Formats: sequence, structure tokens, C-alpha cells
Amino acid sequence: MRPTPADPEAWNAYLAEGNATQARKRVSADVLLRDEQGRVLLVKPTYKPGWDLPGGMAEANESPDDAARRELKEELGLDVTLRGLLVIDWVPPHGPWDDQLAFIFNGGLLSREKVSSLQPRDQELSEVTFLSPDLAAQALRDRLRRRFHAAMQSWGRNTPVFLHNGELKS
Repeated sequence: MRPTPADPEAWNAYLAEGNATQARKRVSADVLLRDEQGRVLLVKPTYKPGWDLPGGMAEANESPDDAARRELKEELGLDVTLRGLLVIDWVPPHGPWDDQLAFIFNGGLLSREKVSSLQPRDQELSEVTFLSPDLAAQALRDRLRRRFHAAMQSWGRNTPVFLHNGELKS
């Protein structure tokens, strides 16, 4: 016989069993940060080739915005107030990876003081740079480049976009 909410302990055990069979999604949380000249902050990870937006993967039971703030603090020593969501991108399975939800948040503008003192703070990053949006786009991998373009367009409108593998979902 299936438990009912009248027996909270049995009901919670029943729900936990169902929860254990549900799919889990990987979640990445990046932040679009710009300087006063409009250039975009890119970081160079040590664990994969190329340039990336600052951010990283969410931990278990961590919200995407908390993950973005944590990663900025750990990797760059930045405390940033996020100014909204720019992009959510559903990334299908690829290579050895399951599907993923990729978020990009608006981190606003960094002051000259923050820009001048910015440097990697842990072993996951080797470099930081600020590039014009066009040069930043050229430096990013294809999927991230499409997501970046959508984030730049969303920045001006303050309206988040939903993508499927970097493409607008109609």
C-alpha cells in the first residue's frame, strides 16, 4: 500500500525514493562583466583550452546565482551584485557529458580600481583580460560564442533569452 501524507515519515521516504530516480542536470553559471570602456572580462582556465566567461559549475543544491557569485569570489576575489539574468541555454548531451543548463548573469560594470587589481586567485585560472565585445566573441568557443552574443543583446534590453544549444528557441 502506498503511503499517504497522513504518515509524514513514510510519505517523505516514498517521495525521497521517487526523487532518487529523477534526472539530474548539470548547471553552469557565468557572469558577463564589463569595464568602463565597454570591454568584456574573459578568463583563461587551466583545465581546458581557450578563453571563457568568469563563472563555473554549480555545486549540489546550490542556486545558479549563488554559484556565479561563489565562483567569482573564489577565482577572482570579486564580490559582485548580479543585476539580473541574461541567458539560459539548454545544452544537449555532447561527448562524455550529459545535458546541462547554462546561465549567464549580468555582473554590471567594474570600476577602474577593480579592473587594475584583477588577477586569478586560485589554480583554476591562468589569466584574465578585457577585450572589446567583437574580440571577446572571436576568443570564445562556438557554443559559448553564440551564448555570449545572446547575452550581449539581452544586456541592452534587460530581457533574458532562452536558447537551445546556443540558438534562440522559437
